[in-house]
Amino acid sequence: MTEIQDAARTRTFSWSDPAEIAAQVGGMSGLELLQALAVGKLPPPPILQTIGGSGIEVEEGSVTVILPVREFHYNPLGTVHGGVIATLLDTAAACSVHSTLPVGVGYTSLDLNTRFIKPVTVKSGELRCTGQVISRGRRTAVAEARLVDERGALLAHATSTCMLFELPQ
Repeated sequence: MTEIQDAARTRTFSWSDPAEIAAQVGGMSGLELLQALAVGKLPPPPILQTIGGSGIEVEEGSVTVILPVREFHYNPLGTVHGGVIATLLDTAAACSVHSTLPVGVGYTSLDLNTRFIKPVTVKSGELRCTGQVISRGRRTAVAEARLVDERGALLAHATSTCMLFELPQ
């Protein structure tokens, strides 16, 4: 067995209390909640802090998640792990749906159909994953998300169906 000796790499981070955001969900529209997150009135959700996301941009029906690629996103092959990419796609698509919901209505993802198009590495730079609502009815909504590198090259694409429901009061 060969010993691997390399400079130690470490990462330390903290996250906000998810209950602080959850407590606001029933009293704000989806757009209001996401805009509060975008401008820092509410702390970012723990998943965004975990993956190292640097922010979101929000408008009704569309949300963009921004992530600078780092080594800690890598799989054993030396590219960004598909789970990180899927997390970005799911977040952008589902939050786009959320941005269209009135006070008292929630959602959950029913599916995520993902296509990985190009490998993602630190050379990809800052990633932008933009979700867009395609269709929204009373009980379901469909959204798509596109992940691009800092040069605008398409890296991955997904579609998602979300179930809509009334939040308990």
